[in-house]
Amino acid sequence: MLYLVPSPIGNLQDITLRALEVLKQVDVILAEDTRNSARLLNHYQIQKPLTPYHQHNEHKVLQHLVDQLKQGKTMAVLTDAGTPGISDPAFLLVRECIRQEVKVECLPGATAFVPALVNSGLPINRFCFEGFLPLKKGRQTMFRKLATEERTMVFYESPMRLVKTLEEMAQYFGGERLCCVSRELTKMFEENKRGSLAEVAAYFKQKTVKGEIVIVVQGTGE
Repeated sequence: MLYLVPSPIGNLQDITLRALEVLKQVDVILAEDTRNSARLLNHYQIQKPLTPYHQHNEHKVLQHLVDQLKQGKTMAVLTDAGTPGISDPAFLLVRECIRQEVKVECLPGATAFVPALVNSGLPINRFCFEGFLPLKKGRQTMFRKLATEERTMVFYESPMRLVKTLEEMAQYFGGERLCCVSRELTKMFEENKRGSLAEVAAYFKQKTVKGEIVIVVQGTGE
């Protein structure tokens, strides 16, 4: 059995009782960053073997992990924050487990884009999740394609690229397009900055930005 276990996106209390129970029961935990996962496990006094599982080794260890699962081991995938597979490692392993008839179960839990979307004030009846934009190849093509997207759009971004991305969105979508930038969700210094793309870009250009970031942008369908 392979379990996908959502981890808190900030506040360590944002983990389900069931997730804690699964982490206590599995044979091994596949961790995107063993140091981050160790902090969470230590907080809840859970002692289990941790195996690195991240974007740099997931192809290499894929078949070995599936073989162990087929031999009867139970494993949990634990990423740094949020639900495994959402802009985090897990897809390849899930697909291979399904192909080789290994049971997979995903627990409900934290995902950063959901609270960011809901508290943005933008329409949430229809939306599209784009994750991280391409860094170079295909980036302009993606912006041009999304410029006519009718649904509310959700993106992940790093602090270093936030202002550049907002300025590019203003260029391709129009500076008056409404947006909301959420960072440090569930933490002490949570911030949700709402306004036009031009206004929000100018706001963040004047300050040092830290933490995980979600950008929610108005679609053309309003």
